[in-house]
Amino acid sequence: MSIKLSLERIRLLASRLPPYSRPTVHVAGTNGKGSVTCILSSIFLASGLTVGRFNSPHLVSVQDSILINEQSVSLEEYSLSRAVVESADQFHGTEVSSFEMLTLVALQVFEKLGVDVVVIEVGMGGRLDATNYIPDECILLSALTTVDLDHQSFLGNTVELIAKEKASIARKNKPFVLGIQKYAAVENVVRSVIEQTGAHFIATHSAQRRVWDDIIDGPLPPTFSLDAESFRPPPAQPITFTSSAFPNSLSALLYLNGSHQVENLSLALTVISTLMTHPSCASRMPSGFSERVSENIKTGIRKATWRGRLSFHRLMVSSLNPRAITVLVDGAHNRASSETLASYISNLVTMLDGNPKVRILRLTYILALSHSPPKTPKDTLSPLFASRSSKQFSIQTKVAAVRFTSPDGMPWVKSVPPSEIAATVRESVSGVGLWAASDEGKIQGQLESALEWATAEGTEGEDGVQELLIVAGSLYLVADFYRLLARQEENPS
Repeated sequence: MSIKLSLERIRLLASRLPPYSRPTVHVAGTNGKGSVTCILSSIFLASGLTVGRFNSPHLVSVQDSILINEQSVSLEEYSLSRAVVESADQFHGTEVSSFEMLTLVALQVFEKLGVDVVVIEVGMGGRLDATNYIPDECILLSALTTVDLDHQSFLGNTVELIAKEKASIARKNKPFVLGIQKYAAVENVVRSVIEQTGAHFIATHSAQRRVWDDIIDGPLPPTFSLDAESFRPPPAQPITFTSSAFPNSLSALLYLNGSHQVENLSLALTVISTLMTHPSCASRMPSGFSERVSENIKTGIRKATWRGRLSFHRLMVSSLNPRAITVLVDGAHNRASSETLASYISNLVTMLDGNPKVRILRLTYILALSHSPPKTPKDTLSPLFASRSSKQFSIQTKVAAVRFTSPDGMPWVKSVPPSEIAATVRESVSGVGLWAASDEGKIQGQLESALEWATAEGTEGEDGVQELLIVAGSLYLVADFYRLLARQEENPS
């Protein structure tokens, strides 16, 4: 089944199911919407609310898309709700898509459990996305993260057209919070859509980076190190935020990695502020919501985590020199997110520059891409190989190209052939080690083979040598990595 964007099927089937009524925050955008939903959910949970969250695509299993209080829904609860939706679909012959089915299952779970608030990430676009069928009376507010080029064959070939599709989740008489944008044209389009819809436009208040304060933040953490046996992560990002709901300025620590997360946090905090102060929202929130948030929001910000987005992990690799290695995992899958990943890696290089013991940094990328015309491998990958240098150590770069395991229920999702990725790398950068898995045959084992190749040189604990393996290019490859990591944790030997 291919992707057929429409609300007809899901509306028809939803009308045959128990009605959905939970208060809902609806988040669209090209990049950052998953991060915004995770921050919001963490703040709600820290404030004592029961929270449902729906994200896509899933990582390891389909239940990962549906979270209750930041935990994947149980297989039993998922199966019960899915049986209800599938039975109605078959009886009425609606033939909903796999994503429409998953959306309805998630909403049935949230309704059955009676959660206090739900945070929903749009799947793709907005206007015709399955999540946009949710009744107006359930929507607390809508929010839009950064808009950029992606999925052009479905959403349009310009940022303006894509913004129009995404802004069309706006609801009459409800707030619409616009996040910080790269392109000025986006705001003009959004304002036009909101005016036609009758929604209330709200611009995001910017959170600001600040210097580390021992009194507010505690002692500064130890110096950053990539050594797998004594890994020390980059320090949290100290931020400050001011709005009508937080007039005295909120100071907190953000542990999500990357400077772009400060922009995502800005949108999330503006959403929270709006829920606390806007008349259409305040009446729908649980009693004492504002007071509870004010007391616990710093904890919610601090505890926010988002797997597969600039996430560090320790992995044991089997090669000529078996050892542990530090892995940075990121779902960068378009040019904008690759630019973000590249910027973060450059920041890591700068941090290591402060360590006089480092002589060599080995960067190895393991990459896979989804076939998604008109987006090309060069569009996505070229930012990753922009020139970077260190004042005191040499940087050695290698690249492995693989395919990913096809996600369940999405047979149209295909990997770009590794040979095509390798050709793009050769065209984009010189002097790198290069390895490509087979374009045909079994996908199983390609990631493991790439890991063995990546770590064949060097030995654990080499003096002055720091290693970082970067898994990126597709969330489906990230999912393969997490499956491998889970197998290692189950069988550590």
